[in-house]
Amino acid sequence: MNKDARKRLGQILLIVGRIALASIFIIAGYAKVKPLPGMAWSLASIKTSLLMFAIQVDSYQMLPPWTANALGHLLPLFELFLGLWLLTGIALRYSSLIATLAFCGFMAAIASAYHRGLAIDCGCGIGPLEQVGPAALIRDGLKFLPLALAVTIGAFWIHRKPRAASLPEATPSTQHAE
Repeated sequence: MNKDARKRLGQILLIVGRIALASIFIIAGYAKVKPLPGMAWSLASIKTSLLMFAIQVDSYQMLPPWTANALGHLLPLFELFLGLWLLTGIALRYSSLIATLAFCGFMAAIASAYHRGLAIDCGCGIGPLEQVGPAALIRDGLKFLPLALAVTIGAFWIHRKPRAASLPEATPSTQHAE
């Protein structure tokens, strides 16, 4: 495979990874703002869903209640924004780095809650309800975090500056007189 073909394959894989990573954040954000079963879409139903997620954030017992409430209302909107940002590919190095850091933060919160013996729902919004613990950590640590890392590394790799082919020649001012 020649250099151009490898570069093209890398770009295609980066696009696929970017779309997959964006989908994770969009699905997670949507799951947290969608109305509860039996409720119609309305501003009140979205507020109720965000309140329910804020209660889940507070159940981690890591933040003061007012901070947990604010995070519970802002995190789903941030996930939707980050998913759309990843999807556009604009400033991909930054959006993918933020996605990687977000997954690290989610994993740290899950590990902390599990270590403290809390039997709570992870509140991830992806898939069925799941308690904090090894299964949630494995899902994030073996599926989502590697994808985010791969997209981040790929984004930085694609935008790297090429190295000079050879070292610059020594000039009389850089040579030492003996």
